[in-house]
Amino acid sequence: MTRAYHRTPDRAIRGRMPTPAHLVVGTAGHIDHGKTSLVRALTGVDLDRLPEERARGITISLGFTWLDLDDGRRVALVDVPGHERLVRTMVAGASGMDAVLLCVSAAEGVMPQTREHLDILGLLGVERGLVALTMTDLVDEEMLELAELDVEDAVAGTFLEGAPVIRTAAGPEPAGLDALRAGIAALSRPERPCAAAFRLPVDRAFVQRGFGTVVTGTIRGGRLADGDEVVVLPEGLPARVRGVEVHGEPAPAAEEGHRAALNLAGVERDDLHRGSVVMHAGVATPASILDLSYRHLPGGPVVPDGTRARLLVGTAEVMGVISIIDPGVEALEPGWTGFVQVRTDTPVVALPGDRAVLRRESPVVTMGGGAVLDPWSPRVRRRHRERAHAELVRLAGGEVGVRLLRAGDAGLTPAAAALRGVHDGIPLGEHVVHPERVSRLESLLLRGLQAHHDAQPLSPGASRRGLHRAPLGHLTGAAYDALLARLVATGQVVQEGPRIRLPAFTVTLDPDQRRRSERLASQVRTAGLEGPKAAELLSAEPELTLLLLDQGDIVRVRDHLLHKSALDELRQRVTQHLAEHGTLAPTDFKELTGLSRRHAIPLLEWLDAQRITVRDGETRRAWGS
Repeated sequence: MTRAYHRTPDRAIRGRMPTPAHLVVGTAGHIDHGKTSLVRALTGVDLDRLPEERARGITISLGFTWLDLDDGRRVALVDVPGHERLVRTMVAGASGMDAVLLCVSAAEGVMPQTREHLDILGLLGVERGLVALTMTDLVDEEMLELAELDVEDAVAGTFLEGAPVIRTAAGPEPAGLDALRAGIAALSRPERPCAAAFRLPVDRAFVQRGFGTVVTGTIRGGRLADGDEVVVLPEGLPARVRGVEVHGEPAPAAEEGHRAALNLAGVERDDLHRGSVVMHAGVATPASILDLSYRHLPGGPVVPDGTRARLLVGTAEVMGVISIIDPGVEALEPGWTGFVQVRTDTPVVALPGDRAVLRRESPVVTMGGGAVLDPWSPRVRRRHRERAHAELVRLAGGEVGVRLLRAGDAGLTPAAAALRGVHDGIPLGEHVVHPERVSRLESLLLRGLQAHHDAQPLSPGASRRGLHRAPLGHLTGAAYDALLARLVATGQVVQEGPRIRLPAFTVTLDPDQRRRSERLASQVRTAGLEGPKAAELLSAEPELTLLLLDQGDIVRVRDHLLHKSALDELRQRVTQHLAEHGTLAPTDFKELTGLSRRHAIPLLEWLDAQRITVRDGETRRAWGS
């Protein structure tokens, strides 16, 4: 790239490779309380860049710039709008904040949007910051003191209680800027796990002449290199990165904490919108059902179960329906905390731990919000509330494996499980399954095998495939085989050829059954190579006939049953004949056995199947000769 396409007025740091910001600090506060002017006084950058913003004197979209501290650290500054109709934009900017700079005009004091911004910041999990009392050059000392008392009252009970309140002025004679820089320098970045998956929520998309489609945003995790293949979600559009800028400068890669612009090949500007997310392909899937650990604001309205609301997560805003998961709760009351599920009209991209805000559909006011516990949740019906509530209590307590538990017996791919933070799933086929689910499936298989033994006590075992039916019929063949292999490996099941049995099971005949079995075997032996018809014996003595077949005492040759001793004798005579004569013609076989063609043909085919003979035209020769 020969020229910049990053439209944000982020200050370029010339002469060194861009590095992640040590701290992301966002402004907040009521409209016209001096947020943008204060940023301009601190950095020299005017973030009111759009003609409409300059004409109206208010911030409409997000602005970004950088502040270098004396100790060499770099702070990313996010300037957000204060107008109540632009709260969505404010949430988009606040979602990635480490700390906040709350701006309150000394001339007006705390205003409605001041309080709403405070509420939203608390819902988004921001835990540190400071207060800038702006426009102090416009009021006298008494007004200053009253404004400070107003601020202290407003932040009482919030994360800003006890935070420094710094008097500032951004006019012709700036004041308090050094103290403000020192206050920002004293802020620390919160400890949080590093997200492995690259994610850039799009806050702007535009077309730059000579480059094509460009998206901008703040990277929430992972690393992206120029030339990487990506996908834009939830649209599902594949794209390739053909240029990266960080802090307004071309860069070979970008990573968590960077303010970045990506030149994307393969997508059009009209296909993108605020709320789109750029990720590596195959990492995540969009979600339409999200479970939240939720807090309703003390001043929030009473909201009945099933109410439609606006869900704000990342840079996205979608409509959805709220379902309360806590049993017995039929409405969200002021100050209530618990678990809710939001079913969205259109998919969004969210990961566990993301913060979300719920706003009323009309009139549009902030109701509450909290942390996303499971963005791939199954829909919770009223009759399943207790079970879902218990799962979410475990999940909120740190048992991330619950996300795999909720995937059911089918489990998840290893990649999907890893995205959910789960690493202790048990492989079954191509998926991993929660240990509790695997234990249940094993119990079902063992109970099915015991039921087979009880129903057929003379059967030496069940067909290994015969048990792959309800209640295990929903498993794939690979998953069922893996489940059975686990039981065999642990000695809970014995496999003998195509049959399986419980270790303690043996076939036991009572005296009557033993006599009938011996009589049956004698009948087959007496019939010689002609043998009785299989259908007749299976009809007369089904269990004992099958037992003799399983034990190998008798053998089925097409439609007849032959005794093992008769077949052993036939094998010896045919083997001897071939050794002496080299071939076996049909007439030779008739002389050896005295059988008609009707009985001879099945036996000749049986000899071929046993690899004693091989057919060669009209004759047969020894196998392998």
